[in-house]
Formats: sequence, structure tokens, C-alpha cells
Amino acid sequence: MIRSSTIAVTTSVAVSHTQRLCSHSLPINYRSSFSPRIPSAFLKWKRNIASSNNNRFRMAATKALAQPLQNADELIDSVETFIFDCDGVIWKGDSLIEGVPETLDMLRAKGKRLVFVTNNSTKSRKQYGKKFETLGLNVNEEEIFASSFAVPAYLKSIDFPKDKKVYVIGEEGILKELELAGYKYVGGPEDGGKKIELKPGFLMEHDEDVGAVVVGFDRYFNYYKIQYGTLCIRENPGCLFIATNRDAVTHLTDAQEWAGGGSMVGALVGSTQREPLVVGKPSTFMMDYLADKFGISKSQICMVGDRLDTDILFGQNGGCKTLLVLSGVTTTAMLQSPNNTIQPDFYTNKISDFLSLKAAAV
Repeated sequence: MIRSSTIAVTTSVAVSHTQRLCSHSLPINYRSSFSPRIPSAFLKWKRNIASSNNNRFRMAATKALAQPLQNADELIDSVETFIFDCDGVIWKGDSLIEGVPETLDMLRAKGKRLVFVTNNSTKSRKQYGKKFETLGLNVNEEEIFASSFAVPAYLKSIDFPKDKKVYVIGEEGILKELELAGYKYVGGPEDGGKKIELKPGFLMEHDEDVGAVVVGFDRYFNYYKIQYGTLCIRENPGCLFIATNRDAVTHLTDAQEWAGGGSMVGALVGSTQREPLVVGKPSTFMMDYLADKFGISKSQICMVGDRLDTDILFGQNGGCKTLLVLSGVTTTAMLQSPNNTIQPDFYTNKISDFLSLKAAAV
């Protein structure tokens, strides 16, 4: 059903970020309109999210300073599973980082489970599988978890009604994963060419059946999408506001950093005055999902990433060991800055240091 709408000016009682985040996870009208069967991964995530958000900086501030990785074998032998971020760890843009194939082969030979988690929502898991293949890496789809996949996984976890639609501010990856999961959607790249012609008395129409607005990285982001998403969130009762991630920057090429998905999310936060529910890192939703899917004990996982505020925090919030690599966003100066409150267990230059440090220890 389509209707003409105007943006109502609303005021709200000031609440904490955690309270707003938790309040968005199960809208009141959804709870009253259906009785969801909530999987254990979501229940664990909902229980943990408040404490992890409230305490993460205090916990990090009291954590010992990160140690340079010196004995790779000791770390490898202490865990069963390695979760790798992709951008800045496995590749930069479309360029494979040196030594990655040999490192992954060595870990597989030692019987380690490898999982690849990325906040980049522009590709589906199948599309990421093709990228791994193009780069000469043997990774199957079941080992890949992109934030595009986390969106329908979350919607399934709350039994999001199939008669509701999802408005997508994002790219093809989110659309493909929603379609595979059987969810109806509108928006996406096709809205990238739409413009608003402002004139006296103009009212923009939006779909009343939209029950969730999903915002991910979007190279076709425009004012039309901001306005449409804002109308849905503000005027459709119980409409969810979901973000794949809030990354400030991303690696579109290996030449420089580019504005990340957080810039698109920020526009909707500003226009709606609401905080999104984040399903990508550092939210523990994907960690809980993976632990349940593979039957992994989180103490037997090492999270390897190049970002402190997403990858390392993701691992810490999930109770895992953490290894920071300096091949992506974070530099040594950033890690050792007095202003940095997030300290990994270990840090090293790149994941292929597993090979050189292993050899040096022999």
C-alpha cells in the first residue's frame, strides 16, 4: 500500500545508546503481532550486547598492552579456529596480500578451521567465493560470513514477517542474500538514479509495508534514498533500522582509504534521530551465530583483523583471543597511542608472519 507522507517532528526522552539499541532489536508491535521462536544465537547476542557496549571501553582500558607476536606456534596450538577479516588482512582492494595462500595452507594442514568474516556488504557469500577463487584461494561458501548475509540471518532470528518488505540502502550483496532467504525488498542500486524534484506542496510517497530499513555501503547513495529510508523509519510503525556496519573507511582500492558504510548510516541517524541495530562487527551477533553453527567454543577462537574498533573489539566482545595485523587500517602509532583503549592480545605485521615466526622459533 502506498501513501503520501510528511516527516513528523518528534521528540524523545534521552536514553542511553545501549537502551536504544536493545529497544530496536524486537519492536513492540512485532512482539505483539507474532510470537517469534528466537534461536539461541540471538538470545545470547541480546543478553550480551548491553554489557559489551557499556563495559567495552572500561575493560579495554584495564587490559594489558598488546604484545608483539613472537611465538606463532604457541598461538596456533592454543586455538581450534581462526576467524579472519578480509579487507586489509587477506587482500587490499583487488590485490592479495603477500604470503596469504601459504599461511592459509599451513593452518589447514594443522587441522585448523578457517572462517572469513567481512563487514563489506556489497557482495553475497557466493560472490565473495568467486573473489577468493579469482585471487587463487580455495575457500568455500560455508566458510564466508559477510554482513550482507548477517541481515537475513538476523531477520530470521526474530521471525521477521514474510509479508513485510525490506527497504535496502546498499548494493547487490544484500539483495541477493535477502532473495535467497525469501524476503521481499525494494530499493537497492536501482534507486541510485532517482531524483527528487522539489516544488511547493510536494509530498514524497513511501511503502507502508516496509518493516525494516537496511543500510550498508552504497556507492549509489543519494538524497532520494535518505528521504525514503527516513520516511519508512519514522512513519511505519515498528520499522526496524538495521546497519550492516558503521565502518568509517574501507578499501575500495589498494591506493588509499575510502569513506565507509558508516558515512551512509550516519546520514540516516541524523535524519531519524535513531540509532541502528548493527549486525556486523563489532556486534557479537555473527560471533554467536558462528559459534552455534559450527559448535565452536569461543575460547578456542582467534580473531585476526586490521581494525581495532571493529575486528579486535568483535573478538573481545565474543570472548576470543585477538591478533591485530598492521597490513590494513591500523598503524603501530595508532595501536600505541595513549588515546587508544582497545588492546589486542598480540599484534604483527601481516598473517604470513605465522610462517616466518614459526621458522624462527624452530
